[in-house]
Amino acid sequence: MPDDSLGFAVSRLQRHSAELGEADVPPADAEDARRVLLSDGAVLVRDGSALHDAGAAIEDPATRIFLGRVDGAPVFAGSVAPEAVPADLQSLDLRTLAVEGAVPAHQLGLLATARSMLLWHARHGFCANCGTRTVMAAAGFRRECPSCGAHHFPRTDPVVIMLLRRGETCLLGRAPRFPEGMFSCLAGFLEPGETIEDAVRRETFEETRVRVGAVAYHASQPWPFPSSLMIGCVGQALDETITADPAELAEARWFDRAEVAAMLERRHPAALSAPPAMAIAHHLMRAFVDGRA
Repeated sequence: MPDDSLGFAVSRLQRHSAELGEADVPPADAEDARRVLLSDGAVLVRDGSALHDAGAAIEDPATRIFLGRVDGAPVFAGSVAPEAVPADLQSLDLRTLAVEGAVPAHQLGLLATARSMLLWHARHGFCANCGTRTVMAAAGFRRECPSCGAHHFPRTDPVVIMLLRRGETCLLGRAPRFPEGMFSCLAGFLEPGETIEDAVRRETFEETRVRVGAVAYHASQPWPFPSSLMIGCVGQALDETITADPAELAEARWFDRAEVAAMLERRHPAALSAPPAMAIAHHLMRAFVDGRA
């Protein structure tokens, strides 16, 4: 089971999926139905929960998706216009929710699904085959083209994120957009026809000119910004010299376990830091410190 502190990785959702169609979709106003509501990509929260009862049917019906069931109760997701958000609902960015633990950990995986699905529908309203406006099907897990009959499914963009080891040190980098002093694992998107292992090797070499040998899978994390899957890996570096690509990295260097531990615990003498505990990079760095990676 995933660690509860790994953001978006824990979910109680029994998914509806595109294979089940419309036959077993319950009424949206069923007494036990629940809602996940988003407005401009942010989650609407009340009293520390993002699950609302059926009385909160304030979403645009055209955006409503049946996600599946949580603890036996049907759950729908929908978008709410900013001007229609009730005053008693708080609008929070999903990343903030995860970092601050503003909702139960098991709701984060559900929210990741809801946000990714709603954004996919908002951005893929036309057929990539013929350009005709598509219609929602399979309770929201598919879009269909009424003109050419093409079926379109939600996509996930795989990303490799890797901790590179060389002896008792690991390679970490700092992107130009990062807060000052924060270092993290290297990462990059998989390309078509590429294995996870080769993506780790390619991305590492492109960013640092360090060659990588063996690669092992560690853990994964949904990343709904808008819809990625972070595939955490540990790679064995074959080189020591780093030549950082300035377009990708402001800085890259080797760290020993003591330094990484200090970064994770925010007690580094140079005020260097690591990503928060909800990020898979944090877990990879912790595994290195603990001798598990």
